[in-house]
Parts: sequence; structure tokens; C-alpha cells
Amino acid sequence: MGTQKKYVRNSILRMEGYTPGLQPEDGEFIKLNTNENPYAPSPQAVEAMRTACGESIRKYPQPLADRFRTAAAEVLDLSPDEIICGFGSDDLLTIAVRTFCDSGDSIAFPYPSYSLYGVLADIQGARSVVVNFPEDYSLPPELADTGAALTLLANPNAPSGTMISPGEIKRLAGRLEGMLLIDEAYVDFAEENCLGLIRECDNVIVTRTLSKSYSLAGLRFGFALSNSGVIGQMMKVKDSYNVSKPGVEGAVAAFEDQRWLERNVGRIINTREKLVFGLQELGFFCLPTHTNFVLARAPEHAVAKNVFEALWKNKILVRYFDMPRLDDCLRITVGTDGEIDLLLEALGSIMKEEELQNE
Repeated sequence: MGTQKKYVRNSILRMEGYTPGLQPEDGEFIKLNTNENPYAPSPQAVEAMRTACGESIRKYPQPLADRFRTAAAEVLDLSPDEIICGFGSDDLLTIAVRTFCDSGDSIAFPYPSYSLYGVLADIQGARSVVVNFPEDYSLPPELADTGAALTLLANPNAPSGTMISPGEIKRLAGRLEGMLLIDEAYVDFAEENCLGLIRECDNVIVTRTLSKSYSLAGLRFGFALSNSGVIGQMMKVKDSYNVSKPGVEGAVAAFEDQRWLERNVGRIINTREKLVFGLQELGFFCLPTHTNFVLARAPEHAVAKNVFEALWKNKILVRYFDMPRLDDCLRITVGTDGEIDLLLEALGSIMKEEELQNE
């Protein structure tokens, strides 16, 4: 520890890193803990990545991922200079923090939300300003009054799955002194989005990812959208080659195959309804969700951590957060119909045992 103290920044020594969901090697698990898409990516994307891994892989990729920027601009009715690409949307969050926050500045975000936000603030030497969500996860009015250099808002929110309307977020952007980054990692499973705000508000950035709806979590490809002036400043901060050649080619092909995206999203939304209904039948309280997961509060007679561990023994992985306001909940990814059937069957047995133990 003495050697660490000699060389490592004090802020790094004090902080705790981000804890990702478990990725077990055991393929026997039904994996419903990290919000991966249960369906295969577009065959066009798979073929494009395979081709990109040929002889040309010896050369560097396009520094700005211009092929994807052009393809995405056409689909989203934007200009390529309003788009920046990254190694997953987490990379874009890091770029935004480094671009807009000096050491000592404030970064504001609601709680509970994506726990990486606080980690990024700590790494930058910025001050986290945490504003609690109300019980219904509506927009907390205090978020507009923090004076932060950067405000981070996941919409739909994780881990609650809830959503705030674009109109409310536009009013928030108008009241902020600094930048507003809207993290839309799950937006393809929702009915609305905030893309239009980048034209209406000069302090708005929207980040998205191909990890969830496009079934490309292992590719690590994300992109951010804003006015060209903001994107130009973020370009200065990104690593020189922050996305790979297979990443760019796979992302382009996936984005061009919107029919495949719509098909898989529709299947997940249908199964999501089935999951919510089944959980409610077992006594869970489910927040309204606009994502590919459900946050379910355990019935009073059950202990969420015990249920999580019992599911683990049944080779079913869900996410448990040992944190205030979340420690009585399980976050469950929407899998295939077959996976959800097995989950609900296992939960039915577990809940009966929990009820007997707590009588």
C-alpha cells in the first residue's frame, strides 16, 4: 500500500471503481443480468466484421469512423459533423467529462442511476452532485439548480427503466448553466427520444450504443450526437483511433439493417410485457419500463438478496444492487420467451419457500 500511495493520485486511492455485472464462463447459466440482447445481430453486420478481419486489418481504421458517421447521418437525418464515435457509449461519457469538466468542477446526476457517472467524476477530480430521484422517478427539479459544468441523465434511466419526456428535458436544458448529456443507451426500446433537442438546445449531447438493441455488446461501439461545434471540441479529446476497423464495418452494416433492429426490438417488447405480468402475479412491484429490462421490487415477505442467490443456484443470473433504494429489488433483463418461462417457473418455487420461511 505504501508503494501505491507514492505513485497513485490520492483521488484514485480513495475512489471505488465501477463494478460490472458478472460474466461467468459457465455457459449453463441463463444470463439475465447485464441487459444483453438475447437475439443474434444482423447477419449483414456479422459478415461485415468477418470481412474486415481479413488482410486489411494490418492498417489503422478511419480516425473519425467516417463511414459510420455518414451511414448514421442518413438514417437519423443529421450531418456527419454532428456525430462522434467511441468504444461503446462509456467512451463517449469519458470524452464528455474530459471535454467539459476541469478538475474541481461539478458533475450532476440523479440517484439511483448508472453508477459509472460518479466513477468518471472521481477520475477527473470533479465533484459529484447527486440529486435523488423522487419515488416515481420523475425529473427532480433540483437537478436544474446545481451549477454543474456537466449534467448526466440516463433516459430511459438505468436501473429503473423509467423515462422522462423530451419536453421536460428541454425545459431542464434551458435552465442549466452547463452541458446536458442525455444517455440514451436503451432508447430503441422506448416510444420517444431526445434527438431533436440537439437542434433546439446548444448545450445538449445525446449518447447511444449498439450494445443493447443492435445485439453488439461485444463489439463495443457507441456514438454521440450534438451540434457540430460541440462535436468538434469532443473530437480533440478522443483517442486517435478509438474504434476498430471491424467495429466500424460491423456498426455500419448493423445500422443499415434497420428491419433486423425493428424485428428484434419488437420481440423483446412483447416478452417484456409477459415478464412484467408474470412478476406481478408473483407479488413483485414493477416500475413502468421503457428498456430491455425490468426493475422488480420483491414482495414484503421476501428478501431480494435471498431470491437473487436462490436464482443463482438455479443457474439463472439477474442483477442485485446492495445499495439504498435498490437493495429490495432485482433488475431482470428481458431474455427470450423460453428463458423468461424458466425464470418465472424458478421464481414461483423460490417465492413459495420465502413465504414459508417468513411466516
